[in-house]
Amino acid sequence: MEDISKTMADAKAHMEKALEHLEHELVKLRTGKANTALVADLLVDYYGTPTPLPQIANIQVSDARTIIIQPWERNMLGPIERVLINANLGITPANDGEVIRLSVPPLTEERRKELVKKAKHAGEESKVGVRTARHKALDHIKKAMKEGVPEDIGKRKETELQDMVNKFVEQVDKIIASKEKEIMTV
Repeated sequence: MEDISKTMADAKAHMEKALEHLEHELVKLRTGKANTALVADLLVDYYGTPTPLPQIANIQVSDARTIIIQPWERNMLGPIERVLINANLGITPANDGEVIRLSVPPLTEERRKELVKKAKHAGEESKVGVRTARHKALDHIKKAMKEGVPEDIGKRKETELQDMVNKFVEQVDKIIASKEKEIMTV
């Protein structure tokens, strides 16, 4: 019994991780609004060491369409600019010798639809993660039932597991629907 409870807790933890990963991936999708998350994961060569951009520069949103990156050291402007160009964000950096400005262009209808597809794909990947966690837990429960756990308890745990999966899939659908609405809003 204790073993099954641990399996259920592990399954829930995996499902929560799938949800967190989805939210992390969706933050990176450009919605036409400036967001520091667009560049937060970029690694810049800082004296031979790949370093996350937020550790070598101040990143802020000055208005709805502009991100400003101000490095702590002026000589890092070039490497940061190169990383931004190579990141293929669809945004050209403007370097004025003090700061780098990224002007986020408004999205075209075609690009919006493309981003919605990406969001839905990320949602499907998240659902696959949830279902994989369910599959592993189900296998464990069935194995425990073969080893002597009463069948009614095993069936109850299987039902609990499916209810948990349904809740997580519902959350994924809500997150994707909200992101789709955000992307399609002009």
